[in-house]
Amino acid sequence: MSGPELGIVGFGVLFVLLMAGLPVGLALGLVGVAGFAGIVTTEAALHLLAKDFVDVLGAYDLTVIPLFILMGQLSFRSGISTRLFHTAYHFMGHWPGGMAIATIGACTGFAAICGSTNATAATMASVTLPEMKKYHYRDDMAAGVVAVGGSLGILIPPSVVFIVYGVMTQQSVGRLFIAGILPGLILAVLFAATIVVWAKVQPQVAPRARRQPLKAMLASLSGVAETLVLFALVMGGLFKGFFTPTEAGGVGAVGTLVIAVCRRTLSWQDLGLALQETCRISCMVLTIVAGATVFGHFLAVTHIPFEIAGWVIGLQLPAVVVMGMIIVVYLIGGCIIDALALVMLTVPIFFPLITALGYDPIWFGVIVVMLTQIGVVTPPVGLNAYVVCGVSAIPLQVVFKGVMPLLAALILGTLLLIPFPQIALFLPRLMAGGQ
Repeated sequence: MSGPELGIVGFGVLFVLLMAGLPVGLALGLVGVAGFAGIVTTEAALHLLAKDFVDVLGAYDLTVIPLFILMGQLSFRSGISTRLFHTAYHFMGHWPGGMAIATIGACTGFAAICGSTNATAATMASVTLPEMKKYHYRDDMAAGVVAVGGSLGILIPPSVVFIVYGVMTQQSVGRLFIAGILPGLILAVLFAATIVVWAKVQPQVAPRARRQPLKAMLASLSGVAETLVLFALVMGGLFKGFFTPTEAGGVGAVGTLVIAVCRRTLSWQDLGLALQETCRISCMVLTIVAGATVFGHFLAVTHIPFEIAGWVIGLQLPAVVVMGMIIVVYLIGGCIIDALALVMLTVPIFFPLITALGYDPIWFGVIVVMLTQIGVVTPPVGLNAYVVCGVSAIPLQVVFKGVMPLLAALILGTLLLIPFPQIALFLPRLMAGGQ
């Protein structure tokens, strides 16, 4: 069996293992080492397995992952998410669909200090859904808004997926973080606009709250101050080149801890839970990265990425058509495969093709993240919908029903980057010019 043929078989086996529920990192590692053994030797495959796992688990660049995860966990445990929603509600609650828009605003703020889409969705579901139910919001709108708003955690920096993409493609994680800011803000605006239209067309889904007094609105701003400080500290330091992404993660985690201690909102039990959850999530992500590294070396010896790149270039199709084909693959794949696993599987294949076509790798990173963002809210595997369902006990089909109107805004925001790549590239280029 030739290398490309064995690679295709490997993809088939991997898909079956993932559908059977095997952990993503384990499935990637098993298929990778078995495939490598089939092409080279068993001894070489076992050596590769040991080397890749040691290299990944000992990589300094990847220490940024647990640091940013810890930052998000400390933010959640110390009540920052609740205060964000409180502020957003005071300013937007009286708008059409105001509490849903406030939820999007709170998700945007929390995403800026969290880095995980599932964590953002779970946190905001526990904070905002009881409030929206209190004001008689219909379940589909309330749950759909939280699921889609939580997806911003994968795009607005810090983002674990950006970190993994940057490490895989040797791109600057700092530039990727900066590139996600404008697309994330544009998506938040599109979500808010969709909610306004939805609430005007069907007023019964989102009853208006009363306007808050100006004094109460101004007083609520204290709830967003720490988020702005943390975001400015981490992203400003990266933008100005004061520290690396890993150092930024450390600064952000320590800064969050200092704020929590000063506010006296973090108990010893909360700190223990934050550390425990950070350890669990970090081990999961690093295992996936290590398994994907093994699988990537298997793909390299099959020559599949280069065969595909050569074949597509040989077709002499317009670059935009090729990009459209890649987008379709991500849209379909995102419906059935976990976001991080999808990135780890596809980037080694598509990245050589994208660079050969002359596309900017930073721009492509943003596109990849936004496409996987769509995947976390679309059936049947949309994990954010499952998270919201689990936290709220709202039926899964109701959550997906609420996602659909907002999914159009998410797709539109992604497609805007095709004709207007400067949306993603403006800030990174400004950052490069300022260093």
